[in-house]
This record gives sequence, C-alpha cells and structure tokens, in this order.
Amino acid sequence: MTVTGYAGEEGRLQARIDVDGTGKATVDTGVPVLDHLLTLLAEHASFDVALEVAPGEPDAEVAAAGRALGQALSGALHAEGARGHGSAVVPADEALAHVALEASGRPLLVSNVDLSDMGVGGLATDLVARFLTQFAEGAGLTLHVRLIEGRDTQHVLEAIFKGLGVALAQSCRLRRRKERDGD
Repeated sequence: MTVTGYAGEEGRLQARIDVDGTGKATVDTGVPVLDHLLTLLAEHASFDVALEVAPGEPDAEVAAAGRALGQALSGALHAEGARGHGSAVVPADEALAHVALEASGRPLLVSNVDLSDMGVGGLATDLVARFLTQFAEGAGLTLHVRLIEGRDTQHVLEAIFKGLGVALAQSCRLRRRKERDGD
C-alpha cells in the first residue's frame, strides 16, 4: 500500500509522509530537538517524512507541525484494509515508554507523562504535549502514552517518539487477508 499524505499552508508549512518509505526524514521546524524526535519517529516507522515550518513563535509552530503531520498521515491510518491500531513498548537508554493508538476518528491524547517543568534543547516539553495533542487531532487518533520508566528528559522523549513511530507503522499496515475477511 503506497499512501502519500500531504498537508500544509502555502509558503508557511508543508508536510508529506510516505508510509512505504525507508525511514528518511527531512525536517526543519526551527526547533532542533523536535527535528531530532521527528527523525526518530520516521526511522522507527520506516516512513519518509518531509516537514518544513516557516520560522515563528515556537508554541504556534510546534502545534501547527503536529496538526499538519497528523493530517498528512490521516489517509493511511483510515484507509480501507489498514489495521487502524498499533502498540509499542520502546526503550531509549534508561527510559521505557508504551505508546498505543487507534485510528478511531475520536481524537484524544491520554498520557501519564508530565514534563512541564523540564526543558530539552530549547524546547519546553509542554510543547511536546501540544505537538502530540495536535497530531492526534489532525490524524483522528486516540493516543495513549505511558512512561514506564525514565529520568532523563531527552531519553523519555526519544522513547515516546520511537514508540509512536512503531505504533503508527503497525496501524498503517494492511490487515492480513484472514483479518480482512473476518475469519
């Protein structure tokens, strides 16, 4: 199944995702740590991701990037024959995160991760929560994020985005014939 999604506003924001990619990411949000996290997501999903955000207020740009990526991926998540759900438990050094999602059409982020007092590479981590909320909105996902273990904020974020990539790849994958036929 080759599905390429695109979302964006002319000249301000552009997002493309190819779910039959190789894990290549070309990301320029103006927030280096978010660029790194989205590169990890692409690698672990084996999606090709292209995202460009015009410079501006980080809060608004991070939210717009999340929504645009979600919208670009929505078609693949809701395609006929797609699994529509995925789950992954992924480590990043001492951190371990569980991400589960369903292409439910009822956008929701449920998370036990509160990093509002932390900051990583110039990115306030509450912006990561904003990104994930807007991503779930744009994609029509019910998204659950659970931190099982982790103290280092960078590692926690890496575990979450790696897990999100694996869960998204599962969700976009076609169901096997047996699953499609209801046997």
